Amino acid sequence: MASDPAFALPSSWPAMSLAKAQALLTAPGQPFEMTTATIRGVETRVWKNAPPSLRALIDASRGHGDRLMTIYEDERISYDANHRATAALAAHLSNLGVGKGDRVALAMRNLPEWPVAFFAIVSMGAIAVPLNAWWTGEELAYGLRDSGARVLIADGERHHRLGEHYSDLPELEQALVSRATTPLEGNAGRLEAVIGTPHDWARLPSAELPEAAIEPGDGAALFYTSGTTGAPKGALLTHRNLCTNILSGAYNSARSFLRRGEGIPAPSPRVVLTVIPLFHVTACSAGMMPAIAAGNTVIFMRRWDTVRAMEIIERERVNITGGVPTIAWQLIEHPDRARYDLSSLEAIAYGGAPSAPELAQRIYAEFGALPGNGWGMTETCATVTGHAGEDYLARPTSCGPAVPVADLQIRADDGTTVLPPGTVGELWARGPMIAAGYWRRPEASAETFVDGWVRTGDLARLDEEGFCFIVDRAKDMVIRGGENIYSIEVENVLYAHPAVTDCAVIGLPHRSWGEEPAAVVHLAPGETASEAELQAFVAARLAAFKVPVAICFVTDTLPRNANGKIMKKDLKALFADRVEAAA
Repeated sequence: MASDPAFALPSSWPAMSLAKAQALLTAPGQPFEMTTATIRGVETRVWKNAPPSLRALIDASRGHGDRLMTIYEDERISYDANHRATAALAAHLSNLGVGKGDRVALAMRNLPEWPVAFFAIVSMGAIAVPLNAWWTGEELAYGLRDSGARVLIADGERHHRLGEHYSDLPELEQALVSRATTPLEGNAGRLEAVIGTPHDWARLPSAELPEAAIEPGDGAALFYTSGTTGAPKGALLTHRNLCTNILSGAYNSARSFLRRGEGIPAPSPRVVLTVIPLFHVTACSAGMMPAIAAGNTVIFMRRWDTVRAMEIIERERVNITGGVPTIAWQLIEHPDRARYDLSSLEAIAYGGAPSAPELAQRIYAEFGALPGNGWGMTETCATVTGHAGEDYLARPTSCGPAVPVADLQIRADDGTTVLPPGTVGELWARGPMIAAGYWRRPEASAETFVDGWVRTGDLARLDEEGFCFIVDRAKDMVIRGGENIYSIEVENVLYAHPAVTDCAVIGLPHRSWGEEPAAVVHLAPGETASEAELQAFVAARLAAFKVPVAICFVTDTLPRNANGKIMKKDLKALFADRVEAAA
């Protein structure tokens, strides 16, 4: 239970056990009925009523008609207009020779063109490759090379970053650029020449998507996640992976009503403010897919700004927002919050970064909205567990129990022995949301994906009821506001500086971002370098969110264990003042 008496839950809660709620919701004939499917040779529980493919999902969305699908500044796009643009772009890609299994990269900020491009690609059986819009030109070029993308759909800013790299991408045949502000050259053309601007989409011809035979297990998207080698790996997600979240998210919501002792209300569209990037599975899979299925209106912002967000919430009567804990904290703590009517908010949900236990309570107390979080990773296509409402208030340090189609186990270091409840070990997960593997990385795939399970690298425990508690990460990773920063990637850049002979990157706690990267550096004898110099060196080579916020210089080489591995836990004491300030 939450320790604050102001959040004491009624004695009648929970009105129903988890087991009984699951039995009722998944019974034959119910919306969350399950069946089994053979996935890569393993019999797996799946949602019986999940869409068979993303093509089926976007085709069904036409039934939402004139209801607004996306809003971006003064651009208001209906579901019908979105489908018209999607069909037109899919036809164009088909005419370019793009076919099933071909990769088409997508590099842009959250814009109405993003879902149009994504569904145009996947609806014809091609594989979408959403690239991190915060990446540098070299990082974007890496994603294009590694995926072997034939076509790139980008906004003007990402296209500009890639300018000097296009000559090194022989497999890339064409770039379609949206909102370009400079003349385009070579194989680059304007996306508007194909589908017009968002204001034009409602006037495009109503057309069917190009013919394509798509199975649930076919590849749909490559989402890049960094690895311990420092080079990002593409997790191949299938149509089934991405469609599973539609039912998983709805199940978590329905379970909350039953636990509260209430009936499940009839579905009704909601207004969602999406402020996290669609190139992450949290926004794309756990957010956009259920939103489209429900006919929700999704609002995009050019960049996060708390005042601007509160203006949008008030004007558009936003019901749901969140994404990462940072968003919730900034809404709660803004000094002008009382000036805005935020009473339409029903839920603030987040994941992807550590969060303080008090956050759930603050959301409930100050907005009257229900908090929500969950656990997942790129390799699980986001949602594996769900945690909302009173369950979250009662266990604010948990990420919730697994959804019914998923299984969790805590295993010992041998990777085989299953540990009992309450014991900390490595978290393993399986279910229809688990990625097919890493793109062109058979050895890494074999190490991570084992007999239908994914070994997550997270250290966790399960309680007697199945609630999961993430206690640490075995992977050497910092998560800043939902962005994964693998230490070795930053360390490799620091090592490239001529003055650096030893270094380590660690995560420091941050109240809003969850964590921030910091570095400990040992310089070569006779060499000098300042904190600002090394930060600029990293910033010139990696995305801004990966730059260490603080660098501590030490006179000796870094402490190592008997195996030669740097003992990073001992390094946090060097930043004690900063850690104490963040507490």
